[in-house]
Order: sequence, then C-alpha cells, then structure tokens
Amino acid sequence: MTKFGEIININKPVLIDFYFDWEDNENGVATLRNVAAALGDKAKVIKIDIKKNEVLAEALRVKGNPTFMIYKNGEMKWRKTGEQDANTLIGLVKQYL
Repeated sequence: MTKFGEIININKPVLIDFYFDWEDNENGVATLRNVAAALGDKAKVIKIDIKKNEVLAEALRVKGNPTFMIYKNGEMKWRKTGEQDANTLIGLVKQYL
C-alpha cells in the first residue's frame, strides 16, 4: 500500500475524493472519471474510502461525505466538503498545473 505522503508529494496536482460508500456512488465515480479523462497525465485523481482509511480521515479531519482536496508538492491547496461537478473540479485542478 502506498503511503499518503508519497501520493501527495509530487510535482503535479493530486485531486483526492474522500468518500463513504454507504449509498449508490455511481454519480461520484462518473464525475471523477470525467475529471481524470480531461486532465490526463497532468494530474492524479484518487478516491479514498473514509471507512477503510479511518486513521487518515481522522488525521485530516474529514467529517463530511464527500470531501475533496487538492494537493501539490505535499501541500494542501484546496479543500471542500460536498458534491462537486466535473467542470468545477477540472477548473480547480487546472489552477495548480
């Protein structure tokens, strides 16, 4: 398993979706697929299950579902809890390319 620090400490934006899979999550998966397809290899897009990574979620004070974060070079650049559409996420990540 890759350590979180290794995932976020790269020289391109990393969009992380912290989610809890207690209901139909197809919309969220489709949104992230669209974001990943639009950004290609310019950025990383990752989903992290809150329940399977409780220690990490607690350390980052993730309270809502979903919670999105953008990291670059190991530094958090943006964070928001609540549903986001693909175009909004794409625009946000592009700010950090």
